[in-house]
Amino acid sequence: MNKAPPPVWPIYKRLLGYTGRYKWFLGAALLGMIVEASAGYGFVRLMDPLVNRGFVKPEPYMATFLPLAIIGLFVMRSLATFVSDYGMARTGRSVVRDLREQVLSKYLRLPSSHFDTEATPIMVSRLNFDTEQVTQASADALKTMVADSLTIVAMVVLMLQMSIKVTLALVIIAPLIGVIVSFVGKRYRKISGGIQDGMGKMAHSAEQSLSAQQDVKVHGAQALETTRYAKLANRILSLNMKVETTRALASGTVQFLAAFALAAIVWVATREALGGRLNAGQFVTLMTSMMAIIPSLRRITSIQTQISRGVAAAERLFSVLDAPEEQDRGQVSLVRARGELVFDHVSLSYARHDGLVLTDISFTAQPGTVTAIVGRSGSGKTSLVRLVPRFYQPTAGVITLDGLPLDEYKLADLRRQIALVGQKVMLFDDSIGANIAYGAPADPAKLRAAAEAANAWEFIERLPQQMDTAIGENGALLSGGQRQRLAIARAILRDAPILILDEATAALDNESERLVQNALQKLMPDRTTLVIAHRLSTIEHADQVLVLDHGKLVEQGTHAELLAKGGLYSHLHGMQFREAE
Repeated sequence: MNKAPPPVWPIYKRLLGYTGRYKWFLGAALLGMIVEASAGYGFVRLMDPLVNRGFVKPEPYMATFLPLAIIGLFVMRSLATFVSDYGMARTGRSVVRDLREQVLSKYLRLPSSHFDTEATPIMVSRLNFDTEQVTQASADALKTMVADSLTIVAMVVLMLQMSIKVTLALVIIAPLIGVIVSFVGKRYRKISGGIQDGMGKMAHSAEQSLSAQQDVKVHGAQALETTRYAKLANRILSLNMKVETTRALASGTVQFLAAFALAAIVWVATREALGGRLNAGQFVTLMTSMMAIIPSLRRITSIQTQISRGVAAAERLFSVLDAPEEQDRGQVSLVRARGELVFDHVSLSYARHDGLVLTDISFTAQPGTVTAIVGRSGSGKTSLVRLVPRFYQPTAGVITLDGLPLDEYKLADLRRQIALVGQKVMLFDDSIGANIAYGAPADPAKLRAAAEAANAWEFIERLPQQMDTAIGENGALLSGGQRQRLAIARAILRDAPILILDEATAALDNESERLVQNALQKLMPDRTTLVIAHRLSTIEHADQVLVLDHGKLVEQGTHAELLAKGGLYSHLHGMQFREAE
């Protein structure tokens, strides 16, 4: 059974709250809309003298006054339209910008567990597609609703001035139109939620196919991926057609009811004219007013599409903004840690994951030492080091740094103590210098020193713009070894007391590995280093080796001690040695 959506008004009210910062633009837009409606009122009001004093009983004065009055009204209306359009557009676009900034900022403050359950393309879809839907509800739809409502009020006032009895014919139809608007709004909103979810899934499917295009081609799976995407695209098509069908039926029904009201007005008006209570000018004014009301009613009905989509999108965005952030209750400031890390009976489980990923892990990593972490794939090595920067919280046990539990430190201070170099280096579409200095701008001399220490200067100096050379998306213009050395240069510049190396050389050729290992040797001294090692030959000189298997610490000691023991480490080492042979 589907959960009923929350009420529209609280969400829309919260969305409109974002327009408060732009009250001057909103005020100008509202003033413009009032002037627009007044000009429309003035133009229709001219119908009476135009007919009675221009044609039925012509007056010479009207031949000059009426054309000038019409020109004046439309000049005024044109200026008012520009002011209202600009004011609403500026407000709507500013709200979209603010929401995009807030949602991205919020995503970057969410715990890592959130990113395990929501795909990146879906998050990007929220930032791009959902926020675009919001501008339609906060600006376009709001303008139409206010402007057309003012027009309807102005025309109804004018009709009452002409004939109360004739105007009452319109009142009979108004409740029916209100029922249609309410029904259409609920249906639009229900469908719009499905469309926005579908857009995120469609973006995810496309991103997966395009990112893995080489694997798709090798396996001849183009048709499979196209079919998968087509199912999602057809679902979006079906939902969009439901929206358009509902909109068209509602618009047609409103037009029919308006025509019925128009017919009723004509019937009443002719009877009033026969009784001498309505002249030709008043009749034309009434008809012109009614004809101005009909398109406004149709637009107000149709605008439910935009409002419903905007509210559904806002609901999704607010669900992100209201999500709990990373826990940061620590009160202890930390300038620079000594680096003593202690894991005391630490266990870890992930949400939506059966069982423990790590079970009862205990060890101490002293300052200035290297702790290597080895084990089969899936043994929990990466999960272990993720606990140090508090990407995840232990399910049981405690981790201390210099004698204090990690969660007693301020989160930003704790993470300043850590440099991380992984197998998958994350670089940004910027210059080499900006990537090395990421998060901590540095002067050119320090940048070069860090690059030289990381053995990166030897390829940087050959580039046309050296430190200012753009490297493309995620360093696409660099080799794997060059990307790793930039990551090491970044870690050297960071000068953090704790260094985490997550299989930093696993995907490199021998020459690149030699250069990277040489750079790492310069980085490690006087730091607490945790190394996840794929090639066991690279950690022979570690101060201690932790051997994990199925999330448990099964062996601990030096390289020589573990070889002599003849356990799992010796078995893994022997397998790699035979592969190397």
